[in-house]
Amino acid sequence: MNKEKVIQTTVTAHIENFGKEPEAAAWAPGRIEVLGNHTDYNDGTVLSAAINLGHCFCISRSSRPGIHLLAVDVNQIAAFDTANMEKVPGFSWANYIKGVFHFIQEHLGEKIDGLDCTFLGSIPMGAGLSSSAALEVAAATAVLKILDATIDQKEIARLCRRAEHLFAGTNCGLLDQFSSLFGRDHGLIHSDFRTLEVSPVQLPADIEFLVVNPHVKHSLADSPYNERRERCEQAAAQLAELLPHPVTALRDVSPEEFETHRSRIAAGAAKRAAHIVGEIDRVERGVELIRQGDLTAFGALLFQSHQSSIENFENSCPELDIVVEAAREAGAPGARLSGGGFGGSAIVMVRADQAQTISEKITALCKARGIVPEILAVTPSAGAQIIQ
Repeated sequence: MNKEKVIQTTVTAHIENFGKEPEAAAWAPGRIEVLGNHTDYNDGTVLSAAINLGHCFCISRSSRPGIHLLAVDVNQIAAFDTANMEKVPGFSWANYIKGVFHFIQEHLGEKIDGLDCTFLGSIPMGAGLSSSAALEVAAATAVLKILDATIDQKEIARLCRRAEHLFAGTNCGLLDQFSSLFGRDHGLIHSDFRTLEVSPVQLPADIEFLVVNPHVKHSLADSPYNERRERCEQAAAQLAELLPHPVTALRDVSPEEFETHRSRIAAGAAKRAAHIVGEIDRVERGVELIRQGDLTAFGALLFQSHQSSIENFENSCPELDIVVEAAREAGAPGARLSGGGFGGSAIVMVRADQAQTISEKITALCKARGIVPEILAVTPSAGAQIIQ
């Protein structure tokens, strides 16, 4: 379902269920992580893209107290009061919205009450495209419109992240919300997680991405994720004792410094740090390559990133490796796992006129190796916006 159809369906459902036109409506996109794997909690940088799939969120005022929320895809209505921190029983999806409204209310010092809301999205669940952040950002954008209020976009991202932490129980970073808010048509978002600066990096108009899901159970299980993070912190602490300048995170270590001193720190920590230091460097080189128009060299960085995930961070899996190798054999300029790893999806960079051919080749090559992937073509798109 394209964006226009999602919006039309959401507005129609709102009118049918609540008997009135929405007074405010917003759209917010999902995202893909293009380059910069596990760099956020190392104070690093990431290249991501908002995509042409997302959520529409409609609101109208009501004489009834409370918030009444219709989820079109499951045809369920939940009701809640924003005054408390209690989760909505029986409707896990409603907690994302309650959290967003609760923290916006707290930030503004203005009670949010008496609203009818409707939402619908086009992002496949479990595809690793950040459906939850898109929903949060769409809800925040729409409710601020109906309240005639303004909050800085970075603060909106923080409020949405807090809602996801405390109401949905997911300890995410800011990448997903930043991507949904700051997306650009045919462009990437360069996010710095030390300074929280965000800047656009324009791509050629014919660049698309294939999201290839080999249907591996995606779980950032506590043991592998925590081990990776602990080893990164260990490496930073040990390198801080060896380098002449302050080191508070792996962001502060150049590739040259790391190679000089890696043999002097714990082997396990060095292995994990090699991925992070390399990724941060790849992001920065990638930005320059895109600006120079060298998409071939940029794509090579994606393949290098995936190889590092295999050898250094060990957060890939055989199915994702098969997908990435199939993309290489199919002639794609670049491919890598996207997101946390340990399952999930891979992204493949393609030219629009080659997308169908490369997609078919990837499917055939994967099937020959025992995998039947689901492939979705997405385009870098604009961030959250008011529709009405």
